[in-house]
Amino acid sequence: MHINRYGFREQPFQMTPDARLFFPSSVHSRAYAHLTYGLAQREGFIVVTGEVGAGKTTLIERLCGTLDPEGFSVARIATTQVSGDDVVRLVADAFGAPSDGSKARVLLEIAAMLRSGARRHLLIVDEAQGLPLPALEELRMLSNVTDGGQAPLQTVLLGQPQLRRMLASPDLDQLRQRVLASYHLGGLSLEETHAYVEHRLRAVGWNGCPSWEPHALDLVHRYSGGIPRRINRLCARVLLAGSLEGTDELTGSLVEATALELEDDLSGGAPDAHCPEGLSRSGDTLDRLTDRVEALERLMARRERIFDRMSELFSDGARARR
Repeated sequence: MHINRYGFREQPFQMTPDARLFFPSSVHSRAYAHLTYGLAQREGFIVVTGEVGAGKTTLIERLCGTLDPEGFSVARIATTQVSGDDVVRLVADAFGAPSDGSKARVLLEIAAMLRSGARRHLLIVDEAQGLPLPALEELRMLSNVTDGGQAPLQTVLLGQPQLRRMLASPDLDQLRQRVLASYHLGGLSLEETHAYVEHRLRAVGWNGCPSWEPHALDLVHRYSGGIPRRINRLCARVLLAGSLEGTDELTGSLVEATALELEDDLSGGAPDAHCPEGLSRSGDTLDRLTDRVEALERLMARRERIFDRMSELFSDGARARR
């Protein structure tokens, strides 16, 4: 609906990672530099961690888009709780090596595959925090394969913050020694959140309509914590609300009401559903409670306006069909 109203070529805030819309924030630029540095070492492990939605997948998609397919064979596995034997078979299958038979046979097939041809092999392990220690140890053992004094395999571990705590385990000391580059993706700053939203909008044909109050984008940062996926989720809903209300100016009150509505939807109406991230109810002042009540009143009024607008649209559609 908002694509038609505002003239966008496509959705500016879709949830699916899209390397075309990569935004080179300070944290993402540094993470990308760590990735390229690690690749230049031609061996070992590269570790990138971050909160859910911080942009790890988009970052790795951008990297893979720059790799020469004649020079690299790239394989990806997404893991949960798998055993050491299972992760070996997942790696074999991802690279197209036979994965049947005993574990010893599969390891021999992987080693033969890594030593065949002139291409380097890059293994990307997503959700690596879900791997048990024996599975991580199997990945370390695969890094020991050499061909003519060179390591034909490099591994990128992508995971949530607990992956860093896992790698600090004394049991993974040998793997830790093979980590050549590591970076943790934090959230965007306030200024970068403003720039990120405008970057995504311009990429789909935004010409300034709808306009955003500066305070509206301040609230986008406040409620999202600067995490790109949370920004996308909130801004998509704000654009939908603006379209339903027929407005070409997105205000702070509209963003706040939408954020409260979204929090309510996601929490199922839990008691603390309307607390912005990082704000505890115990620390609320009377002024903030007053602001929250006013925001909820605006939310209810906005829902009534949206209901009326949807009713009009359905009525117009029914008359057109007749």
